[in-house]
Amino acid sequence: MWLCRPPVADMAHLMVQALHAPQAWARMPAFAEVDADTARQVLEEAGRFVGERLAPTNAGGDLEGCRLVGGEVRTPEGFREVYAEFVAGGWPSLACDPAHGGQGLPRLLEAALFEMLTAANHAWTMYPGLLHGACEVLARHGSGPLQAMYLERLVRGEWLATMNLTEPEAGSDLGRVRTRAEPAGGEGRSADAAAPCNGDPVRVSGSKIFISGGDHDLTPNIVHLVLCRLAGAPPGSRGLSLALVPKWLPDGRRNTVFCDGLEHKMGLAGSATCRMRFEAAEGWLVGEPGRGLAAMFLMMNAARLHVAVQGLGHLQAATQNALAYAQERRQMRAPCRPPGAGAEAADPIAWHPAMRRLLLTLQARTDGCRLLAYQTALWLDQSEHEPDPARRQAAADAVAILTPVAKALITELGHRSADEALQAWGGYGYTRDFGIEQVVRDSRIAMIYEGTNEVQAIDLTLRKVLDDGGRRAQALRCQLAGEVEAGARDPGLSIFTAALQRQLTRWQEVESALLRGAAADPEWPYRAADDLLQGIGHALLAWAWARIARTCDSAGAQGGRDAGQWRAAARFGVEWLLPQAEVHWTRAAAVDAALPFLDPQG
Repeated sequence: MWLCRPPVADMAHLMVQALHAPQAWARMPAFAEVDADTARQVLEEAGRFVGERLAPTNAGGDLEGCRLVGGEVRTPEGFREVYAEFVAGGWPSLACDPAHGGQGLPRLLEAALFEMLTAANHAWTMYPGLLHGACEVLARHGSGPLQAMYLERLVRGEWLATMNLTEPEAGSDLGRVRTRAEPAGGEGRSADAAAPCNGDPVRVSGSKIFISGGDHDLTPNIVHLVLCRLAGAPPGSRGLSLALVPKWLPDGRRNTVFCDGLEHKMGLAGSATCRMRFEAAEGWLVGEPGRGLAAMFLMMNAARLHVAVQGLGHLQAATQNALAYAQERRQMRAPCRPPGAGAEAADPIAWHPAMRRLLLTLQARTDGCRLLAYQTALWLDQSEHEPDPARRQAAADAVAILTPVAKALITELGHRSADEALQAWGGYGYTRDFGIEQVVRDSRIAMIYEGTNEVQAIDLTLRKVLDDGGRRAQALRCQLAGEVEAGARDPGLSIFTAALQRQLTRWQEVESALLRGAAADPEWPYRAADDLLQGIGHALLAWAWARIARTCDSAGAQGGRDAGQWRAAARFGVEWLLPQAEVHWTRAAAVDAALPFLDPQG
C-alpha cells in the first residue's frame, strides 16, 4: 500500500540534461571517467537495493523501534541484515577518497543515493548518514596512527561513527559544552609535549544527549567523535577540542562509554537517539587543542547537505504516494473532466481542482528542491576538484550560501508537503495503514537537527551574505542570471525568465537595505533572517523551475516524465507557489516591524 520506486529516470534527467553534470565531471581529473551511463548505472543499482531490500524494513521498524537491553541497543528486525548488504555493495565508500579505500565517485551521486535511502527508510538511513563527514574529519585532521586504525574501516562502513556535540543546556550554544578531556599517559603520548597534541591519548568524561546512533548492533564497533574541553582551555567555543573515543579499544577492551537511555521521539523510532555517558573513556585528540570546532565543522557541513537531502526524500515519498493514491481513489464527479473520461459513477480524486492543486504543489516542490540539492552537491564537487582555481573558489562561495538555504528550505518543504499530502488520503491518512502519517512524524526532526532552521537563517544572513558586503551573494546572483539570458531566446520561456529576474532584483534590493541599515539597527538582520532565507530559497526555486522548463525537451527518452509534464509542474510553481516569495521579501525589508519582548506575566 506504500510505494517506494526511486524515480531514477527523472533523477538522471536532472543530472545529465538540466545540470550537464557529465561535462562538469569531465573537467575534473578525479571524475574524468564518470559519464552519463555510469551515473545511470549507479542510480539504477541504488534504486534496486532501496526498493527491494531497504523499503520493506520501514513500516515494521517504525512499529518495533529500538530497545535498550542490558545497556546495549537492539535495532529493529531486518536493520542489521540490510546494513550488511549495504556494506557488501560498497555503498558507504561511494564518494570517499580512493586513497583511503573509497570509490571516488562524485558527491552528486552520493546525494542521490541518500535521497533514495531516506525516502525508503529515514530511521535506518540515520546510521550511515554521518560516515562521510567522519571520514573527512579524520582524513584532514587525524594523526597518521589514528587514520591507520580507523579511517579505512569507516570508509568501508565496517564501523559506524557518531557526532557528539549536544549537551543539556548546550544545544546550539556549543560554547557551553562541559564535557572534559584530560591528558593520558601511555603509548602515543608525545614525550616532549607540555600539552596534548594531535593524536595524543586523552580520557574523556561527560554527558551528551540526542546522539544519533550512539549505540546499536549494526557494526562491531562505534567510533565517537566527541567535542570536549581540555583543562585550562579558554571559555567559549575557542576552547573546544575534538577527541575520537571508540566503543571498543584496539586491544579488545570495552571502553567506558555508555548509553544511559533512548529518547522517546515522535518519529524515527528505528533510529537509536541516545543519551551518552563518558567515564574517563580512553580516546585520542583529533586535530590541535582548541581547534575542535573547526574540525567538527567539516562533519557538520556534510551533515547539513545530507539533512537537506533527507527533506528531499520526504518530499519524494509523499509526492509519489499521493499521486498514486489520488489516481486510484474515486469520489464524486469532478466539475471538469479530462478528454476521454469514462462513464464511471465517480471520478478519481486526482481530477478534482483542489486535489490537482495539491498534487501539482507536491510535484513542483519536488522538482525544484531536487535540482537545488543536486546543484549544491555538484558545486561541492567542483569546490574540491576543479583544476581551475577561479572556478573552484566560485563553487565554494556558492556552496557557502546554498548549504544553509538548502538545509532549511528543503527540510521545511519536506515536512510541510508530507503534512499537506496527508490530505489526499483524508481520514485514512491519519491512520498507520497508509504510511503517510509516518512520513509526517519522521520528517519533522530534520527542521531541528544539525542546526535548527532558525540557526541556518542567522548563519546565512550574518556570516554568508552580510559579512563580506554581499560579494558572494552578488556572484551567485550573476550565475543564476545566466538562466535569464539562456531563456531569453525562447519567447515560450518568458514567464520563467521574468519570474526569475524579479526574484533576483528583490533579493538585491533587500540585501542592499540590510547592508545599509544593519549598523544603525544591529538586531534588524536577526529579525529579518528567516524571511531573507526563505526569499533567497524562492529565488533559487525560480531558477530551478526556469532551468527545468528550458532543458526538458529531451525528458522521457529513457523513461520518466515527458517534457509536457515537467514544464506543467514548473509553470505551476511559478504561477501558484512563487508569489509567496513577496511575503518574505516584504517582511525582511521591514526595518520598523514590531517585535516586542513578551510580558512574562502574560
